[in-house]
Amino acid sequence: MLLHPASQQPNPPAKKGRAAGYNTPNRFEPLHLEPDALELDDEDYRDKVPTQFLVDSSKSILAENNSPDVGFRYSLNPYRGCEHGCSYCFARPTHEYLGFSAGLDFETRIVVKENAPDLLRDTFRKKSWEPQVVALSGNTDCYQPVERRLAITRKCLEVFLEFRNPVTIITKNALITRDLDILQQLAARNLVHVTLSITSLKRPLTAIMEPRTSRPEQRLATIAALHEAGIPVGVNVAPLIPGLNDEEVPNILEAAAARGAQWAHYIMVRLPGTVKPLFIDWLQRNMPDRAGKIIGRIESVRDGELSDPRFGSRMHGEGQLAEVVASFFHLSRRRYRLENRHHDLALHHFRRTGHNQLNLFDSL
Repeated sequence: MLLHPASQQPNPPAKKGRAAGYNTPNRFEPLHLEPDALELDDEDYRDKVPTQFLVDSSKSILAENNSPDVGFRYSLNPYRGCEHGCSYCFARPTHEYLGFSAGLDFETRIVVKENAPDLLRDTFRKKSWEPQVVALSGNTDCYQPVERRLAITRKCLEVFLEFRNPVTIITKNALITRDLDILQQLAARNLVHVTLSITSLKRPLTAIMEPRTSRPEQRLATIAALHEAGIPVGVNVAPLIPGLNDEEVPNILEAAAARGAQWAHYIMVRLPGTVKPLFIDWLQRNMPDRAGKIIGRIESVRDGELSDPRFGSRMHGEGQLAEVVASFFHLSRRRYRLENRHHDLALHHFRRTGHNQLNLFDSL
């Protein structure tokens, strides 16, 4: 490996099963590590980038949020970094705080919070804790692939049920159906709702844009499974990318409604910090004939930029095209009767308990 100044950025080909084509420089580091030419010519290096799992030693588990754009104050992320590898992910720059890159590192160096359930239990036991909705996956997906083996999210759900504290879940992964038994018990007490993110119904597109997520048909089947189990579920077209997937809005909402979704929302794509060069590189590699058009349309809803950090506009954009997109979405949402909002989850069931064992047969 060779060390280069962070300002020098070669652009190697994408790695197999990864959306990012390279490691962007870390804004906090003066040096940037890049493979040399011999390594780039080696097929094993180029096509196979293994995922590393690192243990997190956090002393607290809930992240506090003060944004008026989201409906929760606290969120819980069992993992930092995400193997789903979505090319557009706004959370990528957060990996730079760990000394990693927002590029391939974000997809391949996953920091695991093994003690998340214990830290959550300690939080709920504190007299200072006031029962309120906590979001699972406020930053990275709590059901990313390694969750199948580690089951940290499942153990956290057991804590939510033990203390009867409400939780809202956002995910792209069908793995959530593994936990239907706990989710049903939470739903019976009005303590949970779930939102499935669906970016596209086109399997080939999701395969390159969100390489390690559940495919569209699996997400739709997940909505159906949650609905049949009595768990309130909705759909989020996130992100909505003008010129790429905006035309799919009616089809996504129709398919989700047919499977029992109760509400629908969307989030306009934004490309903060190092997400911008990564996404542009992804576009140019995968759809060079459309890249310019898509970039231009994103700029048209972001006042000439590719991101907007301002509260109020960052979620849906602004300008004429943003207004057209909003009208188009709301028309489709109304047509498929997805205008319901998340109903308020119950707070009065909360109980502070000293028991670590969860009684799954506890009465309502």
